[in-house]
Amino acid sequence: MSAAFLRIGTRGSPLALAQARETRRKLAALHDIHEDQIELVIIKTTGDAIVDRPLAEAGGKGLFTKELDAAQLAGDIDIAVHSAKDLPTLLPPGLDVGGYLPREDVRDALISPRAPSVQALPRGARVGTASLRRAAQLKRLRPDFETPLLRGNVETRLRKAEAGEIDATLLALAGLKRLGLVQHATCLLEIEQFLPAVGQGAIAITVRTDDHLTRTRIAAILDHDTGVALAAERAFLHALDGSCRTPIAGHARVSGDRVAFSGSVLRMDGSEAFDDSREGMVADAAKLGAEAGQAILDRLPAGVLAAKA
Repeated sequence: MSAAFLRIGTRGSPLALAQARETRRKLAALHDIHEDQIELVIIKTTGDAIVDRPLAEAGGKGLFTKELDAAQLAGDIDIAVHSAKDLPTLLPPGLDVGGYLPREDVRDALISPRAPSVQALPRGARVGTASLRRAAQLKRLRPDFETPLLRGNVETRLRKAEAGEIDATLLALAGLKRLGLVQHATCLLEIEQFLPAVGQGAIAITVRTDDHLTRTRIAAILDHDTGVALAAERAFLHALDGSCRTPIAGHARVSGDRVAFSGSVLRMDGSEAFDDSREGMVADAAKLGAEAGQAILDRLPAGVLAAKA
């Protein structure tokens, strides 16, 4: 077969490639074809090139997606595989989220050669992170912490933590598991204490709005419950007009025909958090998330939500 059955666009980082290969494996098994018949197209994004400053200062979440979006709209790739937490709340006209693979564990993991837990880290510990959410949540637990910027792929962050350049870092357990690096996790932070980022642990697949053939080809690998949870989480983020410039956390759990959602907006220094939780039918998932976002928005003091760049 000369032409590829499907072309998957992906970033070139080890984690992005692991996610794209997982998608390819599932599609090849579903359609009973060799994996080589599904082409991986590696596309370098602006976000990959910026390693010296927070992404919030350079434009936010779209930095990891806009080149993939452009390739997809141009017809150079059929689908793009993304970490769901990297997706902007609104996609460019002509693109949709087709769905999500079954979600991995959403928890954050502490990586530290210095201590077995966040509370056991020494006073004034330097916990490196590129996430405003993680920095704010850490300071909410331990106001004495410093949270220097730590950019780079998962392996780079692990290396810096284990070399002692910082006292600790936090990484998504899902990424560690997909890379076969879970043994580096010092301890796991439970959701009740450390609410994850919207979309954390989920792999999103975007498609062209009018590409019905591709939608049909990927439909059977998509996970319904993950789609329900992400509908709530992304609606919450959208209601807040959330970007990388404000610490926002949100997570939905699906159980049968019910969905439970919790969301939080934090001050940058962790001194205050504004929370909302609600539960309802899965059919109302997006409505629940939007209502939670609006409820928080209605009681946020001025200046907590950062203006978009």
